[in-house]
This record gives sequence, C-alpha cells and structure tokens, in this order.
Amino acid sequence: MRLSEVTHPNQLHGLTISQLEAIAKEIRQKHLETIAATGGHLGPGLGVVELTLALYQTLDLDRDKVVWDVGHQAYPHKLITGRYKNFHTLRQKDGIAGYLNRRESEFDHFGAGHASTSISAALGMAIARDLQGENYKTVAIIGDGSLTGGMALEAINHAGHLPKTNLLVVLNDNEMSISANVGAIPRYLNKMRLSPPMKFITNNLEGQIRNIPFVGEQISPEIERIKDNLKIVTMVQNKVGAVFEELGFTYIGPVDGHNLKELIDTFKMAHTLTGPVMVHVSTTKGKGYSYAEADRVGYHAQNSFDLATGKAKPSTSSKPKPPSYSKVFADTLIKLAEHDKRIVAITAAMSTGTGLDKFQAALPNQFVDVGIAEQHALTLAAGMACEGMRPVAAIYSTFLQRGFDQIIHDICIQDLPVFLCLDRAGIVGADGPTHQGMYDIAYLRCIPNMVLMAPKDEAEMQNMIVTGLTHAGPIAMRYPRGNGVGAPLQDEDIEPLPIGKAEVLREGNDVLLLAYGSMVYPSLQVAELLNEHGVSATVVNARFAKPLDTELIVPLAQKIGKVVTVEEGCLMGGFGSAVLEALSDESVMVPVCRIGVPDMLVEHASPEQSFNALGLSSGQICDRILNQFAFSKQTAVSN
Repeated sequence: MRLSEVTHPNQLHGLTISQLEAIAKEIRQKHLETIAATGGHLGPGLGVVELTLALYQTLDLDRDKVVWDVGHQAYPHKLITGRYKNFHTLRQKDGIAGYLNRRESEFDHFGAGHASTSISAALGMAIARDLQGENYKTVAIIGDGSLTGGMALEAINHAGHLPKTNLLVVLNDNEMSISANVGAIPRYLNKMRLSPPMKFITNNLEGQIRNIPFVGEQISPEIERIKDNLKIVTMVQNKVGAVFEELGFTYIGPVDGHNLKELIDTFKMAHTLTGPVMVHVSTTKGKGYSYAEADRVGYHAQNSFDLATGKAKPSTSSKPKPPSYSKVFADTLIKLAEHDKRIVAITAAMSTGTGLDKFQAALPNQFVDVGIAEQHALTLAAGMACEGMRPVAAIYSTFLQRGFDQIIHDICIQDLPVFLCLDRAGIVGADGPTHQGMYDIAYLRCIPNMVLMAPKDEAEMQNMIVTGLTHAGPIAMRYPRGNGVGAPLQDEDIEPLPIGKAEVLREGNDVLLLAYGSMVYPSLQVAELLNEHGVSATVVNARFAKPLDTELIVPLAQKIGKVVTVEEGCLMGGFGSAVLEALSDESVMVPVCRIGVPDMLVEHASPEQSFNALGLSSGQICDRILNQFAFSKQTAVSN
C-alpha cells in the first residue's frame, strides 16, 4: 500500500512491519518536500512518524479518540487521515492548517496550538465516555516539552486519582521543546532514557539464554519472542518510572520510538491495562533528515529551503531588510543589561523566537528560561521585582494569555515593576487563530496599575525598552512579528518616553487619525492617499493605549470633528474602544470610525493576505474613511 492510497487510518490494520516502514519513508519524504516548498514546522513531525503509525495500527479510529499536544507534531497524523492530496496547501490561505482543527477533520478530536492541553482534554473525553456508558479508547500524545507545563501536571494529578478510568498517555520524549528542554522534569526523563537496568537486561538476555545447559542453539527461533516479552515486563516494573507510578499511572518505558515492532507490541499491551497508563517513547526530533537531526533547534521550523542542502532559499530582493523587532529588542536589552545587573531576561521556552538566545549567550547569569510555564514565569518575575530586580518577561502575545491571573494577582495588585514584552502581537500569518496576537490590548487595558505601549518603529522601541526598565510599576510593550520599517537605531543615551504622551506626526483639518503601534506608518500612508482626494489628515502616534494622552486627543477631536482609530488587534475592548471611552467621559460627541480586527477568528494565511481580508491595507483604510464620512474632493477643498 502506498501513502497516497491511505485515506483512513484504519487502513493501517494488518499491514506488516515492512509495509509500515515503506509508508513511514513516504511520510517523511512528503513532509520534507512540503515544508521545503512552503515553510512550516519540520523537526517535530519527522520524529513521530513511527509512533503515529504504530499507535494507529492498534486503534479503531472510527471510535477511539486521539488528542495531540501542540498540533505541529501531528503532520504524519494529517497525512494518514485523508489530507494527503491537499497537504501541499499546508499553512496557506484556505489550505490545511498547521495545527489540529476540529473543523478540518473528524480525526482531529481536539484543537491544539498551545502546549500542555492534551492530557486534560483526553481525560475529559474518558470521563464523558464512562458517564455515557460507552467503550472506546482515549489517548493523549504529549511531547515537545509540554510536560513541563503546569496544566499537564495538574491533569496527571487528577488522572492518577481515577484508577478505574482508562486513559493512555504517550510521552513523546525527544529532549526538546523548540529549544532544549530545561528543568528537573526533563532531567528526570533523561535519567529514564538512560536507565542502566533496562539496558543491561535487554542487551544481555540472549547471551544468558544461550548459556543455559542443554539449551544452546535449540531455541533460537524463540529467543526474539522471549526477549520482546521480557522487555515489556521489565519496562512495566522499571523503578526509574517510580514517580509516575506513585502518581497513579502504570508506567511503561522507555520504548524506542523508531522501532515499529517494539512500539506496536507495547501499545497492544498498554491497551489491555486498566486505569491510567503512561508509555514513555524515546524519539529523535528531525528523524530521517540529517540536517534537522544535527540542528534540532534551527530545524524546529523553517521558511522554504533547499531540500538537498538544507539551506534557506536566497531572497529574490536585492534590498537588505531592516532588522526584526525581536533582534532590536534583544540587542538593546543586552546593552542595557551589561550596565545594570538588576535586569534579568525571562522566557518560557521561547529564547530563539524572542531573540533572547543572544541575551543568554552574552549574559547567562541574567537569563532565565522556565520552560513551557508562562504562569510560573510571571510570578517568578514578580518575586524578583519584590527584591529590587528589573525582570523583563518576553512572551508571545498569544502565550501571555495563559498567565492572565498572575498578571492581575501577582503583578498588578502589588504594583510591581515587571516589564512585559509581547512579541508576535497582532497578525502572525500561517500559524492561524491559536497564535494570532489579537487580544493583549483588550485583556491588559482593563487591569489597574498596568501601562500599555507600542512602538511605531524599531527606534521608538528602544526608547520604550528604557521606559519599561525605568517605570516604577507594571508596564507592557507590544510589537509585531517580522522586520522593522528601517528607522535609524540609537547607539547610546536612549531616553525614556514620558508615560502617556502621544506625538503628532502630521497636521490636517479634515480627519484625525489616531494610530497605535504597528499601524502608525500605514496611517501615514493613508494620510497621503487621502490627500490625493483633497482630504487633509492629522496623524497621531498614540504610543500609549493606557494611559491615553487625553490632553492631546480630546482637543484635537473637538477641533477636527471626525476621528479614526487604527490598530492591529481586536476592536472589542481595544485601542479604539479606549478612545471612545475617553471621548465619552469628556462628553465629546463626534463620529468615530474604529479600524482593526472585528469579532472573528483570523485563520491561517500570509500576513499580507490577512491584512487584505480584514480591510487593513492602506488603500482599504483610505476607502473606508472616504465612505464612512462621505468625503468628496469638492467638500474637502471647501473645508
């Protein structure tokens, strides 16, 4: 059977090991060819090919439920669940999603983009199954560092308290999240991987059997079977798994994650056990592609690349790109931290994505990676701030959502000087709705003591970094994914900004454009386009969503009489809402047009496609303003 013929995972039933190995090879080839062409997550999926095939051969996917943690490791799952023909559209607009999506396939039993959710979801399904008197298997596949997330440990704690609830947890242990795993749990798992008793028994069993008197070579055909059976028994009783056993799980492992026969035998045996069971599978991230195996961090995800060399395809543009916001953030923070030992950079398993891997290399004693544990990262920062440090927590906007209570309870109520740096704020592109940074303005703006700011360019970002490090209370800075606009950077003597003060970038009489962060430069382009229609616009760089510069904004709104707010975030509760509230509080009743992301999920697509679909391009904003306020060239000139 060829991979292209597999449209339902139950077609794997009855296939021989050699047939499965052939399909595994095809999965890796298709996976590599697709990511090389379109970009996407590479290493995680390559490491779970055999795990997926072996597990699915032992399940009935018309009935059984499988929940994947962090959907980017589930590309092999997608290839054998009816999406082979469309797999070339991966992460493209209207194509296959880069993560699991219940709307995309009946086999995506639970959506997954953020880590550490699988055990909770699968346990919920198992409890529902038992309450409804049904009989099917539920499996959670957790890995890629997700076990360090507190939610996964909470779920393990609960599951271990339910000895009659059948649940299989497959721990995909590749020693990595995006970067190398950190903490005591990964260290414990590594000890389990290298368990000497396991290696001694399995490696020496055959020799011991052959030395039995009167047996010798007579039972050679039985030796492999005896070895396999004894190995499984040994894994169940392996005392290195004592922690999971004490938590109420039957522990099996570690199992070679690239040995199909061993995996199938283990999963079959695990399905016969009662209660929660954990199968510890040892895999190699990037398995089967030498470049990805050698650089497991760099090949976690890739833009399009040359499959033969593993190198990125050369840019078609001869014009050099400005540095990314993440790079400017990290470089500036390093310079400041070199002169202020109170500054500590904190990340939650995202050192590479946030640029803090450079900070770690330069100032390792002032760097902390807590693993996938955003809640802990924030309260850790609060504790440091209590003792006079200046903690800087760099976390993607979408992941900061996971620490909302800590922001309120531990940071803002105590008014502690914690600097939150929200990378990937706004539209992120191909990762889709689980990763869009749409909500941080709204969910942070409502918290007392919090200050919110967003730079218009990379130079202003430097000023805001200094502002964040000198402010006496909680403060957050949001900035977009990707490159800056090319503003000249400041080398030294970077000045902080006055809290809550905006700036006027352009003056006009017909309409007031209030822009926040990444939408400032597009708003300047809108002003140029409006000018071609005879409409003059004042453009204000708000800088701060909280506190708003009402001393500047309110008089301008009264004078000009027409207001437009522009933001790269959700409209409900966002920057535009803040402006409306401020005008209402001052009894200024002027028409306001809010431009941003409406109440909808932004699906995966390129950022440019998303901007166009949302009406956020400069040309679209210009047309919206002309129509909203019924501007015409003649009326504008007469004004």
